[in-house]
Amino acid sequence: MVIKSISLQNYRNYRTLCLSLDPCTNIFYGDNAQGKTNILEAVYVSGTSRSHRSSKDRDLICFEEEEAHICTMVEKKGIPHKIDLHLRKNRSKGIAIDGMPIRKASDLFGIMHFVFFSPEDLSIIKNGPSERRRFMDMELCQLDKIYLHNLANYNKIVLQRNKILKELSFRSDYKEVLDVLNLQLVQYGIPVIRRRKQFTEELDEITRTIHGQLSGGREQLILGYENNAEEDAFSDLIQKNMERDIHQKTTTTGPHRDDLSFMVNGVDIRKFGSQGQQRTAALSLKLSEIEIVKKITGDAPVLLLDDVLSELDSSRQNYLLNSIQNVQTLITCTGLDELINHRFHINRVFRVADGKVTVKN
Repeated sequence: MVIKSISLQNYRNYRTLCLSLDPCTNIFYGDNAQGKTNILEAVYVSGTSRSHRSSKDRDLICFEEEEAHICTMVEKKGIPHKIDLHLRKNRSKGIAIDGMPIRKASDLFGIMHFVFFSPEDLSIIKNGPSERRRFMDMELCQLDKIYLHNLANYNKIVLQRNKILKELSFRSDYKEVLDVLNLQLVQYGIPVIRRRKQFTEELDEITRTIHGQLSGGREQLILGYENNAEEDAFSDLIQKNMERDIHQKTTTTGPHRDDLSFMVNGVDIRKFGSQGQQRTAALSLKLSEIEIVKKITGDAPVLLLDDVLSELDSSRQNYLLNSIQNVQTLITCTGLDELINHRFHINRVFRVADGKVTVKN
């Protein structure tokens, strides 16, 4: 899959922007706070309907404007597609694929596949479980429509159940509603657990190989799925923990409490790993995303690297740059020296300054 072009109107600090992208490597360089990340964010939004930085559409729209527009032209397995997004401050967004409006933003998933890598991702190992769950969910939602359906319904049921638990002391008749929600929680939760387990096993195999190469064979990384509840015991645990849920007024059991473990040579590096070990594992994880997308879809994703190179030492930089030769890549950086010094082939270079983008080659 490749992105042929992207056009922005009233998006962040861009009043109007039209870019034609190279199918291989695209570099966006310039000083900080000039709008480089905004371009990568817009690409990501066009494929997922949401930003990796903000949960509100209004934050993506130019100041004093009511709407923003993103138009992305992509080619997937030789077939062109046009994706239009209209972001509105006071109304829900409008999305069209090939000129046909879609009712649900989730229908957009699967048209485009991304691997987004930012400096924050280097902290995915040491940060909390919610970030690691988000990593699993964002990847699986791009790859598996059934998972997307089950996860969306599961999350909705958790919210409804938590609301009922908070109000149960005032409405005793809600006990019957709780019984129905328990059944639905299990109905949607079990397939989520099952798919996450399968995904983690597939990812572990790929990550283990990449991490071994990154560490020069000195370390062995084992990726594990720490599910809060086993699928065959989930229903019983919901009933067993009912009193605790009522007391705490929240749902304490289920895949919304899952985590991923990272063991290097038998040590849990989430808690006891050095910064170098955590960064190497995070890099292995992100590079594994590329391979798993290829494996499942038979197509390569678009790789978005947001100022990551400056956060890596030379050996990790070399490995990363050597790994992305056959993937369309959009890279932001403050200067070109770090790429030129690695003799990295650059296909198209864009200079970004104060919301203006200039093609330099």
